[in-house]
Amino acid sequence: MSADSLHYKSITEISELIRRKEVKPSEITEAMLGRIAKLDGQFHGYALVLAERAMAQAKQYDAEIAKGVWRGPLHGVPIGLKDLCYTSFAPTAGGTTIHAKFVPSFNATILDRLEVAGAVTLGKLKMTEGAYTSHHPAVQAPLNPWNVNYWVGSSSTGSGVATSAGLCYGSIGSDTGGSIRFPSATCGLTGIKPTWGRVSRHGVFPLADSLDHVGPMCRSAADAAAMLGVIAGADINDPTALRAPVPNYLAGAGDGIRGLRIGVDRRYTQEGIDRQVVAALVQAERTLADLGADIREVHFPPYQKLVSQWIAMCSVETAEAHLDTYPSRKSEYGPDLAQLIEQGRATSGVDIAAIHHERLKFSGSLAAMFEDIDLLLIPTMPVPIPTLTKMSEYGADPNVLLSILRFTAVFDFSGSPTITLPMGMASDQMPLSMQLVGPHLSEDVLVRAGAAFQSVTDWHTRRPPIE
Repeated sequence: MSADSLHYKSITEISELIRRKEVKPSEITEAMLGRIAKLDGQFHGYALVLAERAMAQAKQYDAEIAKGVWRGPLHGVPIGLKDLCYTSFAPTAGGTTIHAKFVPSFNATILDRLEVAGAVTLGKLKMTEGAYTSHHPAVQAPLNPWNVNYWVGSSSTGSGVATSAGLCYGSIGSDTGGSIRFPSATCGLTGIKPTWGRVSRHGVFPLADSLDHVGPMCRSAADAAAMLGVIAGADINDPTALRAPVPNYLAGAGDGIRGLRIGVDRRYTQEGIDRQVVAALVQAERTLADLGADIREVHFPPYQKLVSQWIAMCSVETAEAHLDTYPSRKSEYGPDLAQLIEQGRATSGVDIAAIHHERLKFSGSLAAMFEDIDLLLIPTMPVPIPTLTKMSEYGADPNVLLSILRFTAVFDFSGSPTITLPMGMASDQMPLSMQLVGPHLSEDVLVRAGAAFQSVTDWHTRRPPIE
């Protein structure tokens, strides 16, 4: 089988081909590196390609598989790593220029877990500066492979671009206000933002520790399940990592959703929302009902005040995370991250206490809502994917940023897990996206629902027009 025709296979498909010895990890890795060399100059997804190391890994996996050793569904599968994950063998810049030459003394826990599972690390993927909203002015921002004139999301931009363009089979992203979900939405991907603490953040540059989540960005729910099952779980080096046992998410992906209670608040998901988004979401609801889900009306808790407080909360935690380099190296920061840190340094403890109390109230109300349902169905964004021109116009209006955060930021505050799924195409032939949200530690149910939806729809199989 020709390895150079396999770049859009799913992780589960490529894994089975490797296991059956129909293709070697080294052949796939070599073909993927060739594709990166051919296409990444157009889309700029990679901050650093680790070709020599990736090929050495792949050849080791060749030998293991030849001997009948099988590490699991990621064995020999090439993936990409967001460049806020520490790597002892390469710089970890975190989207900054300050850390451009920073080579950590240890790996992020998630990287070690991925490589123990047999994944091939192709390289480090670009991201916005410090994982906030914009790229450092000295960094070439990744471009959306669906249409380079459209927004590619933030901050896991390289993860979205590389996975969508077939430059890796899956990637790691992080999410503080929507940064797994936005690039998944804009690039037609499936992303899981796990429960806060479900995945260790040891060796991951923080933006705002109490809001930060790390998770997989892939081309299907099953693929995301395969990656999540490897990276989730307790970690002696991260005391905030949850100690709950990790289920086999992939094994349960095909169990269906008959009888699953899915909540819908039409006021929350339709008022002030673009008609194309609403129409696609209504159709998705019908599809889930046809699959046997029990659709229930719910009342989403008051959220507007909490959304309006996200920037302030993020700013304080970001200021704390950057104490070693800000303000001592202030001149090396890009304007947006510097402004955020300045806001954090100026925010009072009384203000943070008020946000903390609002956060607790919202989280409690949300937990109560989930006593009556298993999952919640919502859009990922209130509008179709904006053009870059439109996004630059939005940048001058803080209310627009808060509007875009409407369906994302509150679930970073609450730590709730979500799965982001393609649900249609807009009139401009750009992907539309939805989320399913669950109570804490319901990733297995989210995977099951996502896989069921994708078993009867083909939105996740659509590819950007770059061939």
